[in-house]
Amino acid sequence: MASFFSFAQPIDVDIRLSSESERKQVEIKLEKDEKELSPVYFDGEAVGGQVTVRVKDGKKLIHEGIKVEFELASPGEMRQAQTFNFNFKNVEKQYESYQGINVKLRYFLRVTISRRMADVVKEKDIWVHSYRMPPDSNNSIKMEVGIEDCLHIEFEYNKSKYHLKDVIVGKIYFLLVRIKIKHMELSIIRKETTGAPPNLYNESETITKFEIMDGAPVRGETIPIRLFLGGFELTPTFRDVNKKFSARYFLNLVLIDEENRRYFKQNEITIFRIPEN
Repeated sequence: MASFFSFAQPIDVDIRLSSESERKQVEIKLEKDEKELSPVYFDGEAVGGQVTVRVKDGKKLIHEGIKVEFELASPGEMRQAQTFNFNFKNVEKQYESYQGINVKLRYFLRVTISRRMADVVKEKDIWVHSYRMPPDSNNSIKMEVGIEDCLHIEFEYNKSKYHLKDVIVGKIYFLLVRIKIKHMELSIIRKETTGAPPNLYNESETITKFEIMDGAPVRGETIPIRLFLGGFELTPTFRDVNKKFSARYFLNLVLIDEENRRYFKQNEITIFRIPEN
């Protein structure tokens, strides 16, 4: 029955942000493989611009107010396009924008034209980048792992906290090798946790994986590691955001023997954003 009473909206609503064309743009994934560009803002920055409302085919529009979070226009009627300025000063944007598997942290403007029949609503996303420097301490990751009387290795990563354009530098030292290792790989895994106990959901996503050794190592051999992070789609680490979700990163070191058995060790790292030059 609803289809008999659906009417095309007689209004076009256009939201334009101040200096939008001069800002860095981030590509946001939409439904059905569609994408759109959204301008980047930072915590504390004002968000201002214009809302233009156009009435189609010269029709009259009677409305009960137009608002962008607060009222822009008092009730009245329109027969032609009108443009309304808005400016939200010193807007707090506590967290960076995030789009994951089961969660999306959005910042957006919503324009609502109040009408008796049905409100007209238009939204426009902005993308927020946040500089959250980690504590000064940034210790290296150093561990010895192995299988008794079969395999004993020592590995080290130069830091435990990395910025988005950083380089992971490390080394792997083979102290004992009595199994036939075929190759070794290092991957970056993002683990997304949503909800709260008992309704907790975990998803893991491999961001990148690359081979750091091909062939059997010998005792005393050292394998260097150098991984540039700038080419991957990483986000800063999120920890317990509003007690709703986390997104954490792990380095996963995997050794595979000639019988395709896998030996692995994961270590958590922290990813953060620094100002761009």
